[in-house]
Amino acid sequence: MGGAGVLLLLLAGAGVGVAWRPPKGKCPLSCSCSKDSALCEGSPDLPESFSPTLLSLSLVRTGVTQLKAGSFLRVPTLHLLFIEDNEIGCISKNALRGLRSLTHLSLANNNLETLPRFLFRGLETLTHVDLRGNPFQCDCRVLWLLQWMPAVNASVGTGACAGPTALAHRQLRHLDPKTFKCRAIELSWFQTVGESALGVESFSYQGEPHIVLAQPFAGRCLILTWDYSLQRFRPEEELSAPSVVSCKPLVLGPRLFMLAARLWGGSQLWARPSPGLRLAPTQALAPRRLLRPNDAELLWLDGRPCFVVADASKAGSTTLLCQDGPGFYPRQSLHAWHRDTDAEALELDGRPHLLLASASQRPVLFHWLGGRFERRTDIPEAEDVYATRHFQAGGDVFLCLTRYIGDSMVMRWDGSMFRLLQQLPSRGAHVFQPLLIARDQLAILGSDFAFSQVFRLEPDKGLLEPLQELGPPALVAPRAFAPITLAGRRFLFAACFKGPTQIYQHHELDLSA
Repeated sequence: MGGAGVLLLLLAGAGVGVAWRPPKGKCPLSCSCSKDSALCEGSPDLPESFSPTLLSLSLVRTGVTQLKAGSFLRVPTLHLLFIEDNEIGCISKNALRGLRSLTHLSLANNNLETLPRFLFRGLETLTHVDLRGNPFQCDCRVLWLLQWMPAVNASVGTGACAGPTALAHRQLRHLDPKTFKCRAIELSWFQTVGESALGVESFSYQGEPHIVLAQPFAGRCLILTWDYSLQRFRPEEELSAPSVVSCKPLVLGPRLFMLAARLWGGSQLWARPSPGLRLAPTQALAPRRLLRPNDAELLWLDGRPCFVVADASKAGSTTLLCQDGPGFYPRQSLHAWHRDTDAEALELDGRPHLLLASASQRPVLFHWLGGRFERRTDIPEAEDVYATRHFQAGGDVFLCLTRYIGDSMVMRWDGSMFRLLQQLPSRGAHVFQPLLIARDQLAILGSDFAFSQVFRLEPDKGLLEPLQELGPPALVAPRAFAPITLAGRRFLFAACFKGPTQIYQHHELDLSA
């Protein structure tokens, strides 16, 4: 005898006379009713005209295929609800709304592949749920159920998974919610900004986030800020900088500095002494050493801010400039004659390090020792590397190496050397940039000839896994990326060499919804 029949006998044994009939019109056809209970079998649809004081309702082998919102609002006093041996395949999350006294629920032997999240919301008295005999698809849609079962003091008959294949016949109660990957992210286009750019940097000044773009063809460093009225990014200030390749900001309290590294005409330092003023040029930077800058980075050495400018001229020299009084002056020349294309500042073993990539040899790693950078080692198996960028995850330091021809690479520091971890096919790449956005460690491998690839670090594997593609017609020949967070929203700027700068918005998607 099924659960519904047992309950009817129990109610009868408690003194409920089965011969009693509710007032006329209160017991639908195909139903058998007593004072407090009703059993409906073979009904073509969901009966409605029950006594408002009904305590137990059983719907067995009916023609009902779905339960809509508010299906039981007319019987709010139900304690026991048995919906068994039907063909129900769909349930609204509000189907059980109003059943605040419900203690027992059976949905056994239906055609349910999943249950909607919040189905049991408001059912504070629920102590037993029977879900056996349903072809559950054990994907992200059942995650909430797996998390709900141990969180409440309820007895649950859960049955087994019908799919996917890897989980077929597994009992729901034996599934580990931690193994379900149900959070996804997506970058969607948000806004386009003007001319092409070679570089993009985010910074915070006076509590407000800002972005600066290096726009060589427009001949300027363009500073953008968020317009709270229009809900868009808008230009705030621009600095005249013909043939600029990098605009590197430095904020020191109320003061703002901007290094403009330029291919021709000399690199300059701009300064804003206080928030009420505009940026103005204050210093020409190492005109005899910086002949053809290609990259600039900010780093702190012995408590002082410094810039390192990678120089790609055979006659020039990569130069370290540190603050001394009101300006920044050369502290050390590095790596002369090697036509450096990129500099990356990082910390290893608790000490400052500097990694230089060049057109003529493998990347070279320097460490800060005795007030200057000394060569420590180079990186094996890393020929023709255009640029390097690092990130930290799980206590390890990783390195993304960009190669224009051949495979770009991911390496990991082993305490004495960077060792190859992963190779990623790339053609025409000038940027392979790691980015931490919210909880996600991403890396974007740009391409001049194909779609750019967005990867996400999978902590369990320690490897970058493909996540999304970004490409033409919006994203063309990307050169740099920068994340920025404001007003509870997260954005990603993409500086493009052959097209306007693109802005994407970062969205989190819940696949268990």
